[in-house]
Amino acid sequence: MLPKLLLASLTAATTTVSAEQVLGVYIFHRHGDRTSKAWPPVNLTPLGAQQVASSASFYRARYISSSSSSSSSSDNTNTNTSIAGISADAAVLSQLSITAPVDNVLQNSAAVFAQALYPPSKAAGSQKLANGTTVEAPLGGYQYIPVNAVTSSASSAGSESSAWLQGSSGCSDAVVSSNSYFLTPEYLDTLNRTHGFYQDLLPVINSTFNASTATFKNGYSIFDYINVATIHNASIPSSNLLTNSTLKSLYDLASTHEWNLAYNASEPPRAIAGSVLAGQILTALEAIADGDKPTAPRLNVQFGAYGAFMAFFGLAQLPAASEDFYGICDYASSMALELVAPSADRTSPDDLSVRFLWSNGTAAEHGLKEYPLFGQSQTTLSWNDFKAGISKFAVADTQGWCKVCGNTDGTCAANATDASSPASQQSSDKGSSGISRPVAGVIGALVTLAVILGLEALVLLLGGLRLVKKSTLAGGAGAGAAGETAAKA
Repeated sequence: MLPKLLLASLTAATTTVSAEQVLGVYIFHRHGDRTSKAWPPVNLTPLGAQQVASSASFYRARYISSSSSSSSSSDNTNTNTSIAGISADAAVLSQLSITAPVDNVLQNSAAVFAQALYPPSKAAGSQKLANGTTVEAPLGGYQYIPVNAVTSSASSAGSESSAWLQGSSGCSDAVVSSNSYFLTPEYLDTLNRTHGFYQDLLPVINSTFNASTATFKNGYSIFDYINVATIHNASIPSSNLLTNSTLKSLYDLASTHEWNLAYNASEPPRAIAGSVLAGQILTALEAIADGDKPTAPRLNVQFGAYGAFMAFFGLAQLPAASEDFYGICDYASSMALELVAPSADRTSPDDLSVRFLWSNGTAAEHGLKEYPLFGQSQTTLSWNDFKAGISKFAVADTQGWCKVCGNTDGTCAANATDASSPASQQSSDKGSSGISRPVAGVIGALVTLAVILGLEALVLLLGGLRLVKKSTLAGGAGAGAAGETAAKA
C-alpha cells in the first residue's frame, strides 16, 4: 500500500493541472503549399490543403476538444487549453470567425481549415421529420462554416497572385515607402554584389527569367519559382547548380528583399499590413476581455500572406527575441495570441494576460513556441500591458488607415475629418455669428433672390415698361409682329 501511495503523491507533485482558463484566441495563418506566382493562376495544391488540415487538427486538439491540454517541459505541468464554453463537436457559428481575402489560395486554405477544425458530424447532420422519416445530411454530416471575405492591407484581395508585396495594399504611402527601398545604398549594393549569383542561375530559370530580370530586384520571385520546383518537379534543368548553399542564399536574399519592403522602423506606412492586423487582433480580444460583447467570437482565424507576418513581427519587435523572424515564413505557418484568465472565476480585465505563440510551418509538425512581444523579457503579458503595447501601432478603423496611408480618395474622402477636436470642428462649420454653414447658405440664397427681384422691378419702373400677357400679344399682333418681345414700350 505504501509504495502505491508514494507513487500517487509523486505523480501529483510532478504533474499538476493548472486552473488557468483560455477565454479567447486569435490565429493568423499562412496558406499551404501552392503553385508558383510566376505562372498564374496560382492555386492551392493537395499538399498545401493537407498542411492546412493538419494545422487545423492541431488547433482543434488544443482549443476545442473537451480534453484539450498542453504540456510544458519547463515545469512538468499540464494546462487546460480548451477555450471556455466553446462547442466541442457541432460548430456554433457565433463562437467562430474565419476570414480570408478574396483570393483563391487563401480562401481555399481557410475553407480546408474550417472543415478540419470541425469535421463532419453525423450527430449534427441528421434530422427526423414529422412523418417519421430520418434525413441524413449530405457529405457525411459536413458542417457549413462560412469563410467571410475581408478587404484590408493585412489580407488584401489577390495577394497571392501578385509578386509585388504592396501590389494590392491600396495604401498610397506604403507603396511609396516600399519603393524607396530600391533607392537605398543597401539595396543597390546587394543588387550589384549578387548580379553574378543570379546570372549563374539562368540555366535553371531561363524559361521564365532572362538576363535583365535575373537580378536581386526579383529576388523573391526567383526564390519562389525555384522553391516550388524543388517541391514538385521530378527534374529541374541544370539542377546541379542548386546546391544546399545556393538554396540557402536564395532564401536569405529573398527574405532580405521582402523584409525591407514590409517593414522600416522609421516609416510606419510601410508596415501597414502589420498595423491593420494588430488592430484586428486588438478589436477581437478586447471584445472578449471587456465582456461587453458576450456574443463576440471566441476563436478568430484569419488567413493572410507572409508579408503581413513580417510587418507585424517588425512592429511587435519579435526579431529581438529571435533572428528567425526576419525570414519568410514557411507554408501553413501560424501565430496565435491567447487571452488567458488565471481561473474561471477571475475574468476581469485586470486579471487577464496574453501569450504570443508561433509555429514556422504547420503546427502539427512543429508545435507552438512562446515568444516575448514588444522587446519584453517575459512571454506572458498582462492584458493591460499587451493592450498598451499593441495600441502604439495598431490601426483599427478606416479613419486611422487613411491617416497612415495618406489616401484622400474613395472611402477616405468620405471619412476625411479635421485633425482638431470635435468642438473646434463644430466651430469651424459655423460662421462668426454661430449660424451653421448649411443654414447660412439657405439664407444667402434667399437674400440673393430678393436682390435680383428688386433690380428687375426697378428696371421696369424707371424704363416705363409694363408686363403684357402673352395671349394679349398674340391677339393684337400680325404675322410681322410675331417676333416682338412681351415687354413693349
